[in-house]
Amino acid sequence: MKFSKIAFVVVASALVWSAFPSSLPAQNVDAATLLNPPADSWPSYHGDYTGKRHSKLTQITLKNVNQLTLAWAFQTERSPTIKSSPLLVDGVLYFTTPDNVWAVDARSGQLIWHYTYPPNKGDHIGQRGVAIYKGWIYFASPDAHLVCLNAKDGKVRWIVEVADVNKGYWTTEAPQIVGNHVIVGVGGDMDNLQTFIRAVDPETGKTQWQFDVTAPAGTPNTATGGTTWMAGTYDPELNLIYWGTGNPTPVLTGSTRPGDNLYTCSIVALNPDTGKLVWAFQPSPHDTHDWDAIEIPVLVDGPFRGKQRKMLMQASRNGYFFVLDRTNGKNLLTVPFGPVNWASKVDETGRPIPNPKKEPSPDGVLIAPDEGGLTNFRSPSFDPKTGLFLVDAHPSWSLYFAKPADGTYGWAGADYGLWGKGVLEAIDYQTGKIRWSHELGPGGSGAGVLTTDSGLTFTGDAHGNFLALDTANGKTLWHAGAGAYIASSPITYKLDGDQYVVTSGGGVLFAWKLPSTSR
Repeated sequence: MKFSKIAFVVVASALVWSAFPSSLPAQNVDAATLLNPPADSWPSYHGDYTGKRHSKLTQITLKNVNQLTLAWAFQTERSPTIKSSPLLVDGVLYFTTPDNVWAVDARSGQLIWHYTYPPNKGDHIGQRGVAIYKGWIYFASPDAHLVCLNAKDGKVRWIVEVADVNKGYWTTEAPQIVGNHVIVGVGGDMDNLQTFIRAVDPETGKTQWQFDVTAPAGTPNTATGGTTWMAGTYDPELNLIYWGTGNPTPVLTGSTRPGDNLYTCSIVALNPDTGKLVWAFQPSPHDTHDWDAIEIPVLVDGPFRGKQRKMLMQASRNGYFFVLDRTNGKNLLTVPFGPVNWASKVDETGRPIPNPKKEPSPDGVLIAPDEGGLTNFRSPSFDPKTGLFLVDAHPSWSLYFAKPADGTYGWAGADYGLWGKGVLEAIDYQTGKIRWSHELGPGGSGAGVLTTDSGLTFTGDAHGNFLALDTANGKTLWHAGAGAYIASSPITYKLDGDQYVVTSGGGVLFAWKLPSTSR
C-alpha cells in the first residue's frame, strides 16, 4: 500500500506539472546570458558564441565516467532522426525534428509541451534546433518560415515567411540570436536560387537586413546557390558574425559559371547590425563537388606560432583544415586532414585551387573526399587545455560524372560513393598534424563532439554507440548503445549538483549522469 501511495503521488504530480505549463519559471534569456552562459544552461546551438562546444564542467571525470548511468530517456514517437542540438534554459530542454518542437523537463525527461507545425511541402531533410530570447522560441520550418513560440507553453506568437517554398527554398538550421537580431539562413541548393542570410526583429519578425550570397538567378556568367543552412558564430569584441555558405549551382556543372563564384563555399564575416560584408575567405573556389563550407567556424583566442591571435578554425567539407585571423580573414594555415586529391595546389592566400583534371566528366573521375565531404554538419569541438581541434571525419572516395543531358539546372550530374569510414581526429591547430585518431566504423558517423575541462570527449560511432574518450589520447573510457543512428551533437549542463550529458539516437533523447554515490 505504501508503494502504491507513493506512485500515485508521483503520477499525480507529473500530471499537474504537464497540465500547467504556465507554472514554468520565466525564460528570460537576455544578451548577458548569451554572452556568458551559466553552468545550468545551454542557451544557444553551440552552447556559447565561440562554437568550441567545450564545457568547463568537471564533475564527470576520467576516473568516474565509466559509472555514467541513464538518468532518463525521452521518445519523440516520430520516425525522423534527431539532428538538433538541444537548448537548456531554466531547467527546460528544447529540441526539434522537422515540423516539431518539444519542451522537456531537464531533470526528469517529462514532456512539458509539444508544438507541431502544419503539414507543408518543404524539404524535411533535417532540423538543427531552435533559438531562445526573452521568453520566446524561434524555429525555422521546412517550408522556409520563421515561427515564434511562447517558451512557457509553445503557443504561436507569429509566423513569417523567410523565402518562397514554391521556388524551392527550405530551412533546417537553428536560428542565431545576436543583440536584437534573429539571424537565419536558407537552403535550396538543388535549384538555381539566389540564397541569403537574413536578420529579423525578434518582436515583430520584420526583416532588418539581408546579405545576398550570390547574384539573382539569370545573371549571365554568374553562379547561384551558396546556401546558408547552419548557424554561425559571433565575436562580440569585433562585433562580427561568421557564417559558412554552401555550394554554387548548377552543382556539378561549372561551365556556365566561370571564375571563383563568390561568395559560395565561403566563410563570410558580417556586421550583425547592418549585414554588411567585412571580409570573406573561400575554402572551395569554383566548387563542382557539392562541398559546402557551412561547417562550424570555431573561434579561438590564443598563441599561434609565437604570436597571440584571434583565430577562426574550420575543418571544411572539402577535406582541408583552415586557421584564419578572424580580424581580417587572412589565412594562417591550410592543411588536409584526410585523403584529398582534387586540388592542384594551395595558393598564396591559403585557398586550395581546383585541378581541372578532377572536374566531373562523362567517363567519371575518382575523387576524394566524396560528396558528403571529409566532414559535414556535425559539430566539432576545441579543447583549450590540449590545443586539439576534434572533428568527426569521413575519409572517402567517390566517382563524379558530368551528364550533359542534365543541362545546367540544379544537380546536373551524378556522384557514386565507393568507400568511406568514420574517424574521430584530434588536430593540433598549430601545425595541422593529427595527434591521434579513433576509428568510428564503416560508412561513417553523424555524431558531433563535446569536450570538457576534466579531459573528456563525448561523441558517437557508426554502430550507434555513445562514447566517452580521453581527450589526451583518444582511448575509450565508457560507451553505451543508442540502438539507432546518432546524428546530433552532445551537450552538458549542471542542475541541483548533478552534471548531465545529453545525447540522442534515432528519435530518442538520452540524459546521463553519475549515481549519487559516485559524486
